[in-house]
Order: sequence, then structure tokens, then C-alpha cells
Amino acid sequence: MVPNRPGRNEQLERDTLRFLCSILIQPTTRGEILGLLDGSQFSDMVCRVIFEEIRSLGPVPSRTLRELLPARIANRGFPDFDLKDFLGNSSASESEVEELYMSVLEMIEVRHREDGPALTN
Repeated sequence: MVPNRPGRNEQLERDTLRFLCSILIQPTTRGEILGLLDGSQFSDMVCRVIFEEIRSLGPVPSRTLRELLPARIANRGFPDFDLKDFLGNSSASESEVEELYMSVLEMIEVRHREDGPALTN
């Protein structure tokens, strides 16, 4: 899980999911990033379900991903889920994508710090 900072965890999770749904990344890139993350890193249940569904859809184009996610999230117990409200605009600018990517890197770093062996001198 990401270090506990009020509001920061939720924002990191949402930014990571927004990046994963971005039309500016390729499906294979998304798959590689998904392999570096784990659902247990998402403390918000909706975020965790979205992450799991993105991963289960595999390497589909982001437009297809965004079309399929709402029904899949509703089937997982969130019938009022609105992807557009949750993630915001589907077309992030290149500079926004860079910022979103930094959120992904932070989550990856935290996961590998938690999973890695303890360093001793």
C-alpha cells in the first residue's frame, strides 16, 4: 500500500487508473505496467475492482477498455458506477499523462519496496 498521506492514496490510485485507461498508452504497455502492480495496493474497493477488471480484460485498446469497464464494474457490485465521473476526461494531454505516469511509478516503487528483501549492511 502507498504510504499513508491524507487524500494522497486516493489520488494516487485514481491517477494510476486514469493512466491505465489513457488513449495515449498502448495496450502492451498497459499490460507491462499491470504486471508491476498488485490489486492489494488499492485501498479503495472501487479502485481495486477497476484495477482487477482492467487486468482481466488484457491488451485491448483503451477505447474498448473504457466501453467495457462500466458494465463489468456494475456486475462486481457497483451498479451506479460512472467511469467518466470516476476517472475524468478520457483525453489527457501529454503533460497530464506524464503526471499520471509519475503516480504509477510511485505505486510501482512502493510495491517493490514492500515486496523486496530487506537491505542489510
